[in-house]
Amino acid sequence: MSPIQPTAVVKPRPAILRALGRHEPPTTITVDGRTYHRVEVLKHDSWAATAIYTDDGEPVICKFNRTQSICGIPMRWLGRRLAAREKRFLRRLADLPHVPAVLGAVFVDGKPLLHAAARRYLPGHPLTSGERVAETFFPELRHLLETMHHRGMAYVDLHKRENILVGEDGRPYLIDFQISCDATRPWFRWLPGRRRLLGILCDSDLYHLEKHILRHRPDQSATETAIAQRRPWWIRAHRLIARPFRELRRRGLVLVGVRTGRGYAMTEHFAEDAIRREAARKRTA
Repeated sequence: MSPIQPTAVVKPRPAILRALGRHEPPTTITVDGRTYHRVEVLKHDSWAATAIYTDDGEPVICKFNRTQSICGIPMRWLGRRLAAREKRFLRRLADLPHVPAVLGAVFVDGKPLLHAAARRYLPGHPLTSGERVAETFFPELRHLLETMHHRGMAYVDLHKRENILVGEDGRPYLIDFQISCDATRPWFRWLPGRRRLLGILCDSDLYHLEKHILRHRPDQSATETAIAQRRPWWIRAHRLIARPFRELRRRGLVLVGVRTGRGYAMTEHFAEDAIRREAARKRTA
């Protein structure tokens, strides 16, 4: 998909606001002994750049986590950590049908890219506003989340519907584990109140699931009032901080000319794939 053409002139993101700085994802990569060529860049934000690659056979997805420094502070260590944890989640969930299979190390010109994580491509599209999904869609997604919770993991980022993929088979898939939580990690076991923290994150997953059900399968959902009454206190507290921060961030991006108007992501020169799809659907509706 081509970049969105905003109503006012905007500038591409400066290097400091791009995971790879002034660079794009490499045009050619090698994974598991096979050479792949870049087909499309899906997103390139402050944390990662994600692209589709193919070898004229089955395509793959590769995410390149942050390497661009911030005001002279090196960030390659963060990119490596993010890539390693993403692959760890995919491996721990490899036996589940709703999670893409992780692939091996990513190489460019014989050099391993430790900040990159490759996985199988899942044909489908991000869940879009107002989309009607199959009757079994959310029960399957609930089962996936509950399985993760039983294994000591929480997804954490379910409030963003673009993280939920609707496969061509109509089934749900989770594709981005960038900020997910794994309470089985050795360092986590030393945290005071760790079980309580995991419980909070798991309950948040299920709360956001109910909100998606209400919007996409209201016949399977409680009423909006009932869901609001069950809203955990920590989500209400988080919003007191998150909403002002998000608004401040949007204003900052408008100030530097990266976005226009009220600072919504769709006004960027190159918005992520899910935002572009949403905008294209609205134009043709």
